[in-house]
Amino acid sequence: MKPVLAFVLSGGGSRGALQVGALRALYEAGIQPDLLAGSSVGAANSTFLAVHGYTAQGIDRLARVWASTVDQDLLPTNLWWQLMRALFQRSSGISQQRIRDFAIANGVTPELRFADLQGPRLFLVAADLNAGCPVVFGPNPQDSVLEAVLASMTLPPWLAPVTRDGRYLVDGGFISNLPIEAAIQQGAAEIIALDLFNPNDVDYSARGLRPFIWKVDKIVEGRQVQLELELARARGVHVHHIPLITEDPAPIWDFSHSLELIEMGYQLTCQAMRAW
Repeated sequence: MKPVLAFVLSGGGSRGALQVGALRALYEAGIQPDLLAGSSVGAANSTFLAVHGYTAQGIDRLARVWASTVDQDLLPTNLWWQLMRALFQRSSGISQQRIRDFAIANGVTPELRFADLQGPRLFLVAADLNAGCPVVFGPNPQDSVLEAVLASMTLPPWLAPVTRDGRYLVDGGFISNLPIEAAIQQGAAEIIALDLFNPNDVDYSARGLRPFIWKVDKIVEGRQVQLELELARARGVHVHHIPLITEDPAPIWDFSHSLELIEMGYQLTCQAMRAW
């Protein structure tokens, strides 16, 4: 029996455009996944391919979706104003409704269930703050795909946490930004990991509250990746880890560079495959 190959797509906001170019390079190389696992924007990209197909046409369509984000303010850029509104319970929910409408307009309809998907199996990861553990959507074929992808992308302060069945769900990147463990749990024997973590977007000489929070986030995220890669090694699962690192990282809320990032992701993945 052929070993199960998983594509694992990390979170990273607007940098998810890099994964589109990476997927195109993998498709052109004739590499076909058996399952897709994603967190946050990686969940969105994985879901789109599961809905529209891991084909040349499906990837082209995904690229057009990303091209359409160039002039859309999906995540308002004033992060600290958004945070203050959330803390004082004055959030308008504009980002939440905007992203929901965007998903529905691109085929992730409210009635769609995991059982309806054809092609590679799909698994999406959110974080349950009540239980302190990841929540994997997909093993239950009757789960709503739309609600799962929105839960996986629920990044405060832009999107409010999802309360459901005693769970308090937020962005999967809080607990498993590169969800290798979830892919292994679902039977992956080999993994190609498209990782958007970029250590270059931290000014380590900066001082103050904002740089402090950003540094903490980068330390936690980087450590998560290390542990998930170590877990794969311990389980005997080979991981082709592709760090999609750009020299000048775009802010996660800035979608104006999507076209350039798609091309960069393509080149970085071609380069990585030549080294395998």
